[in-house]
Amino acid sequence: MRPGASLRLAWRSIRGHKLRSALTTLGVVIGIAAVIAFVTLGASLQAGIIGDISPDDQRNVYGWAADPDTEGGPLAGAQPIFSQDDLESVEELEEVEAAYGYAPIQSQSVSDGDEQIAQGDGLIASGPSYIREERLADGRQFEMGEREAVINPAAAEQFEENVTVGDELTITVIGGEQTTVEVVGITDSSEGLSPFEGFESSPRIYVPTDPYYVEQAGGFGIGDGGGEDGAETNGGDGADARFIAIIVEAESTSEADIDAARESTVAYLESDAADASEFLGDDLEVTFQTSTELLQQLQDILDLLQNFIVGIAAISLLVGSIGIANIMLVSVTERTREIGIMKAVGAQNRDVLGLFLTEAVILGIIGAILGTALGLVAGYLGAWYIDLPLVYPYEYVALAIAVGILVGILSGLYPAWRAARTDPIDALRYE
Repeated sequence: MRPGASLRLAWRSIRGHKLRSALTTLGVVIGIAAVIAFVTLGASLQAGIIGDISPDDQRNVYGWAADPDTEGGPLAGAQPIFSQDDLESVEELEEVEAAYGYAPIQSQSVSDGDEQIAQGDGLIASGPSYIREERLADGRQFEMGEREAVINPAAAEQFEENVTVGDELTITVIGGEQTTVEVVGITDSSEGLSPFEGFESSPRIYVPTDPYYVEQAGGFGIGDGGGEDGAETNGGDGADARFIAIIVEAESTSEADIDAARESTVAYLESDAADASEFLGDDLEVTFQTSTELLQQLQDILDLLQNFIVGIAAISLLVGSIGIANIMLVSVTERTREIGIMKAVGAQNRDVLGLFLTEAVILGIIGAILGTALGLVAGYLGAWYIDLPLVYPYEYVALAIAVGILVGILSGLYPAWRAARTDPIDALRYE
């Protein structure tokens, strides 16, 4: 029997039992749709996270000191050991473009003069280049040593009247002390600017480590009287300030430059010349990682979740293949007399085998095509709803078609073999 004839007969049989054929392929459709949809969402989520790493941020190396046995993400178990002298010495290294401290400052509230909003976190002290120029929607970076701040849209919009560049905010820190900052810039997004913050959207106020963190850590606080610009001055210079983290910028984004900056920084901090070295040893160890390396842990979790979903979908595909095998066995029984007639007029075993195998493969391909289409649509809707960049894993589309064919072949082999082995005399006498 020619392949074209087998294909027409198989398609006629499928069309003659539309409901049964649809229910038969349902397991394959659901399984493949689940794989395509969740793999699409996983790829889109990874692209969304990696997309937050700008070219400038790709040359940053984030460092902190913690117990080597501490588990968790960035800053887990971190201790404040990096001094201002350490930062200045690291910045002078030949392989380093810039180095600055990073420290969250606990606050109580923030006020625009008319309205006061409770805000326990989101006040972050860092260096000017921590807020990259391309991430600014308005204004400029703050300057070190100035009482300035850059805020994100969530912080600007939390007041009844949106805060704009040039406005002043009054921040109350833990202990009730207050300081005033001038808003000099607003970022283009409310998401975190580095892995230290995370990437969720929340109100954040970025201020220079000098004077805000240096003054507070130096032991003379931030106040609203006595000193110029509203700061108390008790005679300290902040030399005792220790930072919980350090951010080092390499000369470029090349792996060689990043590794050179990391290695030279670690070598200095572990040397006797560094103030941080007195704390390092068995209890504390310095860790330096790039944004990509820090996000690898999240990517590993996403990959694990994706494998879990694929495993569940594989069970659905198994159920679908059993459904195809079952319905093909039923079809063999129903068409016993037809098989007898085919053999009586000269059909060979291979012709009957090819006919029923073709029918099973068609069901598998239909399930794969419908499942792929449904999965792509579900992936698109999911990415649109979560507001992620849409990334289609096209290799999985090709794999889905291949799996559909494979499911059809494997599930149709036994029924087709059984049909081919049917005795034509018994088949013709079958009622």
